[in-house]
Amino acid sequence: MVELSGKTLGQFFLEQEAKRGGQVALREKDFGIWQEVTWSGYRDHVKHFALGLTTLGFERGDHLAIISENCREWLYADLAAICLGGVSVGVYPTSPYPEVHYVVKHSDSKFVVAEDQEQTDKILEVWDDLPLVQKIIVKDMKGLRHYPQDIIMSFEAVEDLGRELERERPGWFEKEVARGRAEDVCIMVYTSGTTGKPKGAMINHINIESMTLGTVEAIEARADDSVVSYLPLCHVAEKIFSLFLPMYVGYPVNFAESIATIQGDLREIAPSVFLGVPRIWEKLQSAIYINIKDSSRFKQLLFRLCYAAGRRMAGQRLEGRQPGLVVKLSYWLAYWLMLRALQNFVGLRKVRFCFSAAAKVSPEVLRFFHDLGIRVKEGYGMTETTGLSFIHMDEDIRIGTVGKPIAGIEFALADDGELLKKGAPVFAGYYKNEEATRQTVIDGWLHTGDIAEVDEHGHLCIVDRKKDIIITSGGKNIAPSEIENALKVSPYIKEAIVIGEGRNFIAALIQIDFDNVGKWATDNHIAYTNFRNLAQNPEVTRLVQAEVDRVNAQFARVENVRKFLLLTKELDHDDDELTATMKVRRANIYQKFGAEIEQIYGRG
Repeated sequence: MVELSGKTLGQFFLEQEAKRGGQVALREKDFGIWQEVTWSGYRDHVKHFALGLTTLGFERGDHLAIISENCREWLYADLAAICLGGVSVGVYPTSPYPEVHYVVKHSDSKFVVAEDQEQTDKILEVWDDLPLVQKIIVKDMKGLRHYPQDIIMSFEAVEDLGRELERERPGWFEKEVARGRAEDVCIMVYTSGTTGKPKGAMINHINIESMTLGTVEAIEARADDSVVSYLPLCHVAEKIFSLFLPMYVGYPVNFAESIATIQGDLREIAPSVFLGVPRIWEKLQSAIYINIKDSSRFKQLLFRLCYAAGRRMAGQRLEGRQPGLVVKLSYWLAYWLMLRALQNFVGLRKVRFCFSAAAKVSPEVLRFFHDLGIRVKEGYGMTETTGLSFIHMDEDIRIGTVGKPIAGIEFALADDGELLKKGAPVFAGYYKNEEATRQTVIDGWLHTGDIAEVDEHGHLCIVDRKKDIIITSGGKNIAPSEIENALKVSPYIKEAIVIGEGRNFIAALIQIDFDNVGKWATDNHIAYTNFRNLAQNPEVTRLVQAEVDRVNAQFARVENVRKFLLLTKELDHDDDELTATMKVRRANIYQKFGAEIEQIYGRG
């Protein structure tokens, strides 16, 4: 049982600063040079921005929206609102302006922090329909000279206002932090909205402390750890590692230059703790395969031998057996010959705890990294339980499961297999949506919408989303995510949507990985001009067919993909085909590609 202190995130923040003042809290690369911010500097930025907001009229209970890529200012603004007793609302920087409009308006945000001109334009596009917003506060003012200065001001200018107020009212900020109550809602995280509009999940300090203490215990987080911040900070998973855990254990946060440069940033930073979503693990695996494929025959042979040694070692460890001397020696040799270099190549040689979360990942992808000596664990959580709920702990790793519950979480399975959760991390409800809250939390139990099973070792296995289970015309229940993840192991397949509801066989819509398939085409002297042209090439269809055949061999015949169609465009968030977290909006896909689906089943 986790014992809660009743403190707020802001109070924990000031305690960490008092303890670690001169130690590094944040690092961010600026023009190729890493800039460091100490805990004392962190506190000053948060304090001055908070006092600046106060000067502008921000009050306890007000909402502040933030739309930006990950950076120091994101956290300054986030904590400033929280320390004042307000609510921080993250907006995905990749969101088109209609989504930005919805979140900012629905959340009743009074101020908006925007990264640059691009994000400012999204707010100005719908300014007339945002009556509550008083100011847009911009980090990078480049290109905004001729914009309306009465509603736009720079981040630095707000901090300057805060410095003035501090001189007038010294100690006022600390008093405001002390006024905070654990039951106060402090952040709002909008769900990705795979069906319908996103919902604003309200999370309070009790939720955060309970989940964070359980996570600290589960992963043994400590002050000498380091993390890379690269997933969107408006997602609860990134908040755990870049905001919550640092407030409780005091480790530094390093900002990656961008998600596109994450592999290079990982090599440079060499974090000890790393969270990767499935697509990141798939990309890292693909990068290794492509790199090896382009190497000499000798290097390819060496890889196969070293990988085999790693696989033997990983297999025995995963079975809970003590590897024998021969296995250890062969692994040690393989490590120094190649595996160490591959761990460095993906930037994870020094990682002591890494895991995959946010969506289901193929067991084969995880096993690949175990075979390289990178012991990736799998976790499971959701916004409505403030993030993490289940994870593999210590050496108790069962690939294909998401482990056991962290301290503070109870769980049960409903009669239909739906996972139910209870505990202090369960959120305070959906903002302005009591009906949805009542349908989600019943008698204290959160209904997750996920179908799950428990294996003989007590580990939880997530089967699929309840609403995504396919029932064929023959009455067979099929979990599409298992087949989709197996397909996406291929370096040539970026996205797969398995279909077959009410049909007599399973089929799939497949999006090729343009970079990898393009390289394959070039190597095989196949000419192409663009994505559509490449996807329509018969040779590419044959390439993908071989990958589908490989996956079909892993499943029962009724689960085999009998037909597939290669999409002639990349799925896009702007086209409402993917959520901001890159999850497929299935209903939209079924509607948008309805003609293609009917063509697959012979009715087009």
